Amino acid sequence: MNVFRMLYCRTFQTVFRMALPLLPYRTPEILTGTDRLPELFREKGIDRVLLVTDSSIRGLGITRHTEEVLGGAGIRCSVYDGTVANPTTDNVEEALALYRADGCEAIIGFGGGSSMDCAKAVGARAANPGKSLAKMEGILKVRRRLPLLVAVPTTAGTGSETTLAAVITDSETRHKYPINDFPLIPRYAVLDPEVTRGLPRHITATTGLDALTHAVEAYIGRSTTKGTRRDAEEAVRLIFANLERACDHGDDMEARANMLRAAFLAGSAFTKSYVGYVHAVAHSLGGRYNVPHGLANAVLLPYVLEDYGPAAWRSLSRLAAAAGLADSTDSPETGAKKMIRAIRELRQRLDIPEIIPEIRRADIPQLARYADKEANPLYPVPKLMDAGELERFYTMVTEEQESYETGRDTEHSGNPEVLVFQR
Repeated sequence: MNVFRMLYCRTFQTVFRMALPLLPYRTPEILTGTDRLPELFREKGIDRVLLVTDSSIRGLGITRHTEEVLGGAGIRCSVYDGTVANPTTDNVEEALALYRADGCEAIIGFGGGSSMDCAKAVGARAANPGKSLAKMEGILKVRRRLPLLVAVPTTAGTGSETTLAAVITDSETRHKYPINDFPLIPRYAVLDPEVTRGLPRHITATTGLDALTHAVEAYIGRSTTKGTRRDAEEAVRLIFANLERACDHGDDMEARANMLRAAFLAGSAFTKSYVGYVHAVAHSLGGRYNVPHGLANAVLLPYVLEDYGPAAWRSLSRLAAAAGLADSTDSPETGAKKMIRAIRELRQRLDIPEIIPEIRRADIPQLARYADKEANPLYPVPKLMDAGELERFYTMVTEEQESYETGRDTEHSGNPEVLVFQR
């Protein structure tokens, strides 16, 4: 990145960091189960709500109890279950039409990050009927108060139940619209491990690593606060202590509750301190190829951390020590490498692939431009990169470049930290 653009990005980030104490961040009020929702809606004088979910979650019967509880309390619950992974502008407009037709007054985002993002976007459109999602892309462009928004996460990873962000894919161009504004923060979050009980192992794993990515990227960025560092450290501790248990023993409700807590904390950290290039690259892959966001983050995370090099060593080392993955006496380089190695090993134990085969080489320059546009100047990353520099991350995880992860320098074969990057 040229020096003038670097100066612009760092100035923007510095101003934003200085403004943090003045911005209207809030933490959603936590409810422990959906049985609490009828009382909440009665207190608010609401008798018609829209529940936004996807067909798989509804088909598995996970929303049934909530629908029955609301209906039994005399609250009409309209259901939109057409949300797809990487929700689209068409999803939002379909759900919005149902919201309006049935006279709804509140919205429940019930599911993973896709359903919650769709619910947020429906609320943004309801609050801004004359404004398209494309015109709300970016920062602080929603502006108006949304209808009452409740988030019920069925995965422990996205953190969308506590963030000011929603990402929507244009149905025609496949471009992703990151929308960031304070009204998008849900008013209430229902953290109920029972709704995550039937989550398949692979989804439990990828969403858990999504939460890990949130915590790590928030922690190593240049806009942290004492509070976001504390939340990120606890989230990382909880993830390394509970994710494998939740994956291998799906009925372990203690592990699933701890993972919901970790995802919430990681979301609280990154909603203030933001994420980094892992997310920017992952979003472009989700938009173009519909790669699940958690999976893309899980594959990319160690590559990007390694590429940051000395710019991230000190913060990664502190995080590793706080999570019990390194010693406080380790040098920054040693602690950081222990952290990256721990992530790689966890990823391997959870059977996460090392490549994203959908990537087409001809698409990489445009994908990198999308990532550049999303990340710069907003994301306070340890080391700035432009589109040309970001291209290498796509190349690293293509099928042809699997040797990035597996190639070893035979001269240093006893050292697991030494990799040969075959170009």
